[in-house]
Amino acid sequence: MTDPTLPDGTGTAAPARPSAGTARPPLFSGHHTHLWGFLLFGWVVSYADRTVTGPVISWMIENKAGFIGDTSHPAALGGLIGSMFFTGYMLTQYAGGRLGDRYGHREMLVVSLLWAGLMTLASGLAGGLIGFVVARVLTGLGEGVFYSNDRVLIITHTPPARRTLGLGVVLSGLSIGLTVGVLATPHLIDWGAGSWGMGGRAWSMPLYVFGVCSLLVAAATWAFFRARGDSPLRLGAPLRRLIAYSIPAAVAIIALFLAADAFGWSEWLTAIGSGVLFAAMVTIVVRGIVRAGHAAALLNRNVWLVYTGFIAVMWNLWFFSFWSVQIVAEAAHSSLTSAALTAAFNAGAGIIGFPVGGWIADRRVRAGKGRKPLAVTCAVVHTLLAGAFGASLLADKPSLLLLGLCLFCSGLFFNALQPIVHSMLGDLAAEEHRGSLFGLFNLVAEIGAVASPVVSGVLRDATGSWAPGVFTAAGVMAVSVVLYSLVRERIPASTA
Repeated sequence: MTDPTLPDGTGTAAPARPSAGTARPPLFSGHHTHLWGFLLFGWVVSYADRTVTGPVISWMIENKAGFIGDTSHPAALGGLIGSMFFTGYMLTQYAGGRLGDRYGHREMLVVSLLWAGLMTLASGLAGGLIGFVVARVLTGLGEGVFYSNDRVLIITHTPPARRTLGLGVVLSGLSIGLTVGVLATPHLIDWGAGSWGMGGRAWSMPLYVFGVCSLLVAAATWAFFRARGDSPLRLGAPLRRLIAYSIPAAVAIIALFLAADAFGWSEWLTAIGSGVLFAAMVTIVVRGIVRAGHAAALLNRNVWLVYTGFIAVMWNLWFFSFWSVQIVAEAAHSSLTSAALTAAFNAGAGIIGFPVGGWIADRRVRAGKGRKPLAVTCAVVHTLLAGAFGASLLADKPSLLLLGLCLFCSGLFFNALQPIVHSMLGDLAAEEHRGSLFGLFNLVAEIGAVASPVVSGVLRDATGSWAPGVFTAAGVMAVSVVLYSLVRERIPASTA
């Protein structure tokens, strides 16, 4: 699969345009918290859009409705749908960062939000399994460009002394979006079934609601950037480039799913197919980076340790985000609503963990100390608490309080870890390479998100328990502890 959009040796070069990251508009420089707020809302709707899939599939399984409820292996199929979404999300990571470096990070953020809103609406309109998968894959391709451009804007326009705090505050929108997606979806489905008389199609209601919310946030973000940027906000060129990139990526992913459906491939074999797409994309990207002469900045030992270590973070994030409602419902024999409330403790912990982790890391930087010890400590504690959660599932009927406490405490340390790692990574490359740096970082890390839902679903169907999936997630995180310990951190000069 070739990339016609990237100017790094893999395709035709696009005309240069000043990046928003180099312009430093006055409002961003002096009042960066305004920027934080809009990006936070972008994360909220982005994560609500992607989180909704898990609770929707859980409702189909519980009510034997839709295109999931009547299958013989619903958990495995549901996990496979999640993996298809993240295959799309993964394949635009590097392209999004590279296009942001070329056309502007503001532009790519607005394009991502508009795309995600429209595709989430399309997901609700889907009439069957294949249509739903197509819409989810396209949603993932559009949302994949948000991450790298968001991280670059914060690092560029926030003073070093507050940088990790800013990364954490904005990323707390992830937890808010997860919480909203987990808690609101069952109620929105009930609303669709009751007030709107949607019956077996009630699963569409949260997709309609979240899609509209995403479009409203996209419009507000566009107005904010347009009023405060030092250059016009032009979306046409980056949108065309992203579409040109996404078409072959979407065709490859849909072909994989259709082949699996037509030939009756096991979920394991289909997941391996996603891994082949990932390997092909990484090969293309790495070859382009080497040809462009950027290997020293983007492919050195330190950044590869961070890239690889974050696979564990994405594995755990989307294991618990995708399946936590179903895990709690089965383990505690509770209703879907009660399970969603309990599972929300894990997502909600990020509202505290993200900014607090960033704040503590910034205090260390101001004192001339490194952030790596904090990252290692957070990874160790999460590993232990995730193991404790798995052990609690082995009980006959664990209490909802115990499960919620384990999820909350592990979530605090897990979420604090993420802005710390982001800030460490941002200091490992020059400003002009940061979009590409974060794009490649999340491209590599997203293999964890692609593999986690389907591997965990298969383990559940094979063993009859979610405990093996939890222990696997804890074991993967334990590997990241070793990788982060080997990173040679660069400590920035602290300025107020």
